[in-house]
Amino acid sequence: MGADEGFPRRRQRVWPPAIAVLVVLLLALLAVGSGGTAAVVMPVIIVVLALSVTTWALLRSREQRIAYEARLTSWAGERAAQAERLRIARELHDIVSHGLGLITIRAGAALYPGAEQGSAAALADIERIGRQTTTELRRMLNVLRVSTGTAVPLRPAESLHDLPAIIDKAERAGLTVALELGELEDVSPGAQLVVCSIVREALTNTARHAGPGKAGVQVRRDGDWLVTSVWDAGPMSGWTPHLGAGHGIEGLRERVTALGGTFRAEHVDNGFRVTARIPEARMS
Repeated sequence: MGADEGFPRRRQRVWPPAIAVLVVLLLALLAVGSGGTAAVVMPVIIVVLALSVTTWALLRSREQRIAYEARLTSWAGERAAQAERLRIARELHDIVSHGLGLITIRAGAALYPGAEQGSAAALADIERIGRQTTTELRRMLNVLRVSTGTAVPLRPAESLHDLPAIIDKAERAGLTVALELGELEDVSPGAQLVVCSIVREALTNTARHAGPGKAGVQVRRDGDWLVTSVWDAGPMSGWTPHLGAGHGIEGLRERVTALGGTFRAEHVDNGFRVTARIPEARMS
């Protein structure tokens, strides 16, 4: 996909006709004689018409600029959402490939001569990994809308074990973060990956908008849902927010809703909180 594909073009259709009218009025003003009533009345009429045309052109140009900026913002949002969906699909592709590789290895171990005693455990692992991989494959198909045709190298996917490192990086940026983890057994790799992305992006936004203050992270189960909440205590006194590209929250919303979850961002007291709920039933 080209970088400029679908890029909104700005069309200036106001000033050319307005300038043409102003030129005609100027020529009319020069053609007015120096005597008679016309010499007094016509310049006034021409000036009024010129001011009217100029005012109309300025207002119309402003309307066109506002409409163009709205189209440009919409285009940028769509591009960001598409890039986020592709990134999700690539990461889930890594997880699915890893799961299929584990299934192949365990199946080969179960078929190896003399491995009868470990066959039951291998089959149990194959069943468990197969269910997880099927879940991630279904999610990948849901979010993959277009194909890039580019080979994506495999790399280890983040898991809940990476949360302390993510928080440590945020604390090095100045935040003080309290982490609370509930009972999180049997969380699929795809859900763990999304949780890490939510925590990282939310803490980055906190550091950018609220400064080096206090923040909290909670990851817990609520029935068949995995709930992730990140909040802060509000901006530090005298802190000047550092605005980013403006797509961080929308990117998180896109990522969560693509997996069938819900996402909420809201002001709470003096701070800000994001809450993501991802459907994640326990593996039986």
